[in-house]
Amino acid sequence: MIVLVADQFEQSGLEGLAEAGCEVVYDAGLKDEGLTRALTESGADVLVVRSTKVSAAMMDAGSLSLIVRAGAGYNTIDVAAASARGIYVSNCPGKNSIAVAELALGLILALDRRIPDNVAALREGHWNKKEFSRARGLYGRTLGLLGFGSIGQQLARRAQACGMSVVIWSRRFAGGADDLGQYGLDTTNREATLAIADTPGAVMDAADVLSVHLALAPETRGLVDASLLRRLKPGAIFINTARAEVVDYEALEAAVRDRGLRVGLDVYREEPSTGTGELTDPIVKLPQVYGTHHIGASTEQAQEAIAAETVRIVRTFKESGRVPNVVNLARRTPATHMLIVRHRDRPGVLAHVFDALRTGDINVQETENIVFDGAKAAVARINLDGPPSGPLLNEIESGNPDILSLQLVTL
Repeated sequence: MIVLVADQFEQSGLEGLAEAGCEVVYDAGLKDEGLTRALTESGADVLVVRSTKVSAAMMDAGSLSLIVRAGAGYNTIDVAAASARGIYVSNCPGKNSIAVAELALGLILALDRRIPDNVAALREGHWNKKEFSRARGLYGRTLGLLGFGSIGQQLARRAQACGMSVVIWSRRFAGGADDLGQYGLDTTNREATLAIADTPGAVMDAADVLSVHLALAPETRGLVDASLLRRLKPGAIFINTARAEVVDYEALEAAVRDRGLRVGLDVYREEPSTGTGELTDPIVKLPQVYGTHHIGASTEQAQEAIAAETVRIVRTFKESGRVPNVVNLARRTPATHMLIVRHRDRPGVLAHVFDALRTGDINVQETENIVFDGAKAAVARINLDGPPSGPLLNEIESGNPDILSLQLVTL
């Protein structure tokens, strides 16, 4: 199996791929036409990327079976194109959650105590203890979380350790409140309380600090708009280490100017496609905005964990054909019926069934064949996009002596 790694990747990960029996082609500078060429020339079965964009044209240029995003988000990969071509897309969820949560907390502390401004003043030779002594502090205040995946959970634990109450909105709680103790949170602390909100707006109303941890999806794009931002308290802290696209940055700029919001950002509307470059987003020039260079996941601990998970994904695929963390399999197929075939475990039985279904213009959506102890008999469960007719079922059952019985179930 040939693995093309087209982004910065840990040496431990490269060695792990080689130890798994893969032929590794590593070029961290590949992108655009260069990556397209490399996919053609290498004949790679697997592509590993971090921030590099992967297009449909790149997929057509090679013979890929699997694309691994060495990180959590996968919005830089044309997932729809991969699905149409039968290419698995997998990611490494949760492996950078501690790193991102640490950065979010760092931005919160920096904004509350104005740490970068302190440093800048001292470097210019200015001493202004009176000005920089003014800080609200975090203890007893409320952290609002939009999104409660692994990063939100890690930040909530750290906020509780600072004596902050936490109020959460997440689509995972749409069916009702959950036991927050299962996420490692202290549900008995009377000072650092926990609550689940019904709407994003209710979180905004309660929060002294608001941190966004939403995955980018059609329903979250632009979710944090002017109407939501207006519900934050004047002077509140706003953090986004998730995706720029979930926030209306023009509305955020207005909220900084008009309502004194203090903002910490790690993601921006138009980021350079390479590690260095020019960032023209005007929001970073506002004095109450602290920005970092999209470094949320960039700790040694996180990168080693992501490299190890990438190796696990590729090794599992190579050895079993299964893909951990796959993101582009259908949650529900067009199947309407299941044909259950009990049969002797002999060659040609399923071929006969599939051939008969083909003649009836019925498509197989999913199938599994379970063999009984001793390998004398088996049961095949075949999901179909329509019901076979009575005559077709008779043809299947009578057409092979090794078929013991048929059952048709409506899904």
